Amino acid sequence: MAVTWNVVSLDATKTVGSLSDVITTVHWTASDSDGDHTGSAYGSVGLAAADSSSFTAYASVTKDNAVAWAKAAIGTDEVTAIETGIAAQITESKTPTVTSGVPW
Repeated sequence: MAVTWNVVSLDATKTVGSLSDVITTVHWTASDSDGDHTGSAYGSVGLAAADSSSFTAYASVTKDNAVAWAKAAIGTDEVTAIETGIAAQITESKTPTVTSGVPW
């Protein structure tokens, strides 16, 4: 089991200083599964101001770039917490501790 991170959408500002189409927000998902048991999380994170010395043009941004930027903006501790939460969802699915419904 390994959590898979994905990018659903990117928000960009048309012009920031001398830069064009500057990505400002990454909308992400993270998920994992073990057989029929799944866990997931989603969110969005704002990125730091663009730096012209390391700027990647919008048309050249890859999924890997965006995932790396999102994880960096989220921070290592929170990424770990998200992935731990997904693992906990899978564990709960396998061995539920809560039941809902009706007995008939």
